[in-house]
Amino acid sequence: MFGLGSKNIGIDLGTANTLVYVDGKGIVLNEPSVVAKNTQTEEIIAVGEEARAMIGRTPANITAIRPMKDGVIADYDTTAAMLKYFMSKALGNKNAHPQVMVCVPSGVTEVEKRAVIDAAKVAGAKDAFVIEEPYSAAIGAGLPVMDPTGSMVVDIGGGTTDVATISLGGIVSSRSIRMAGDKIDEAIITYIRQNFNLLIGERTAEDIKMQIGSASLEKAKEIDGMSIRGRDLLSGLPKTIDISAIDIATAMQEIVAAIIDAVKETLEETSPEIAADVIDHGIVLTGGGALLKHLAEVISDATKVPVFIAQDPLDCVAIGTGESLKNIDVLKKH
Repeated sequence: MFGLGSKNIGIDLGTANTLVYVDGKGIVLNEPSVVAKNTQTEEIIAVGEEARAMIGRTPANITAIRPMKDGVIADYDTTAAMLKYFMSKALGNKNAHPQVMVCVPSGVTEVEKRAVIDAAKVAGAKDAFVIEEPYSAAIGAGLPVMDPTGSMVVDIGGGTTDVATISLGGIVSSRSIRMAGDKIDEAIITYIRQNFNLLIGERTAEDIKMQIGSASLEKAKEIDGMSIRGRDLLSGLPKTIDISAIDIATAMQEIVAAIIDAVKETLEETSPEIAADVIDHGIVLTGGGALLKHLAEVISDATKVPVFIAQDPLDCVAIGTGESLKNIDVLKKH
C-alpha cells in the first residue's frame, strides 16, 4: 500500500520537457512534453520520448503536438491526458491519487493557473497546487529563499524565461518573457532559411543550438562550425551545408538581448538592500537555457554582477517543486 509520503508528487510541467519528482525518491521521470494523436479518432498513440521521435515523421492522420506553449496550456484535453500518463508512469500505479504541486511561469494569469490545477485534477490528482517557476528554481538551486537576504534567479526554459529576486520566502520583483529555448530554435530555422535557402526542422535547430550555439558573437569565433542537412528551397531536394558558430550566434542575438533586458529591468525594480545582496552572491542561472555557451559571461558583462550556473540546471525546478511538497500543509491553509 502507498504510504502518505509517496502520494505527494511535484511536476515541472515544461513547454519542452516534463519532469516528475516523487516524495522520497527524487526525480523519477524526465520526458519531452509531446503527445502523438490520431487526428481522425482523437486517440492518443504515444506520449513523451516515443511521441517526440515522431515529430516531423508522422503520416497524415497522426500529429505529434506539444500541448504546452510559452509555459502555459495551449491544448487542455491533451495536457490532461499527458499528465495522467506521466503521473501513473511515475507512481507505477494507475489508481494512485497523489497530492500534486505543479510549477507555472511567474507571469501567468489566474485563469492559466486554474487551468493547470484543473488539468492535474482531471489527470487523477487528489489535490493540486501551483508554485511559481523562478521560486521553485531557486529552492532547487539551493538558494537561501527563506533568509532575509536577497537572491536572484534566471530560469530559462523552453517557453519562458523567468527572472526573479527572492527574499524571506517570497518573490520581490519578477519578469516573465516568452523568449527562451523555443524562440532560439525558431530564430535558427529562420536565419538558415533566409541566408542559406535551406529548410531545417525543430530537432535539427535544437541540435545546432546545443552543439555550436553561443550567446557571444566574440566567443563564437573560437567554436568550430558543423555540417547540417535539410531541404534546399530552390531545388526541393535534400542538401548538406556547413554553417559557422558566428552565423548561429548572430541568429540568436535578439533573444539573448531580450533575456539581458529582463534581468536588468528586474534589478532596476529591486530595493538597494536586495540589489547589494545580489551583487554579493551573484545571479544563478537555471533551466536548459543555462547550458547555452557563454550566456553566463554575457549576462555578467551586461549587468556587472557575477553570474553562476546552478549545479543541475535542468533539474532545479523539479527539485524545488518536490522540496516545496514538504510545506504542502501550509499551502492548504491559504
